[in-house]
Amino acid sequence: MLDIDAILSRLANRRPLFHSEADFKHSLAWEIQQRFPESSVRLEYKPKSVGKRVYLDVWVTNEDRIYAVELKYKTRKLHCVQGEDFDLLDQSAQDCGRYDFLTDVERLEELVLRQPNAVGYAVFLTNDDGYWRQPKRETTNDRCFRIHEGRTLTGELCWGAGASFGTMDKRKEEIFLRGQYEVHWRDYSQPSSDSYGKLRYTCLEIRMT
Repeated sequence: MLDIDAILSRLANRRPLFHSEADFKHSLAWEIQQRFPESSVRLEYKPKSVGKRVYLDVWVTNEDRIYAVELKYKTRKLHCVQGEDFDLLDQSAQDCGRYDFLTDVERLEELVLRQPNAVGYAVFLTNDDGYWRQPKRETTNDRCFRIHEGRTLTGELCWGAGASFGTMDKRKEEIFLRGQYEVHWRDYSQPSSDSYGKLRYTCLEIRMT
């Protein structure tokens, strides 16, 4: 069984920060390979069981079990030295970040339905507390896509009526989640005492049984 929490805990000791989402993806795949050397670990894998052009971030085959992992790494501006210089970008547009993460969950559900013996994991790592804290306003256009602590995700998720064309560009489709997921955030690392110096993650496990 792939224990994502245990793997991320070990990874945090070695890599408390990442330069980019690609850096995070490669580092996680390497950690999995080291922990399970008998496994086959692939990046940007296109499964045959999903008809459309879909590439999964990390694909792990271990004996008769398949683990598909989709990753998101969203950052706020932070400069930190951890053996090397890290200059994290200020990636705003939290509404789009939430939408893209839930699209990953929907994609993994489709995969798990079609692929025997598959388990999906959607992982979101960030130093932006706007993702894990509950927004004060209840009427925002992305309220259906919120992923703050304790939120339950299920069913049809769509933009509010006032969402702008720019916000919805390439993100117009409604998201439908067959399963039910309760969001919980865990501490990953705190490489800096500055604002946005703390990283947390949530991981949703997708099983369609």
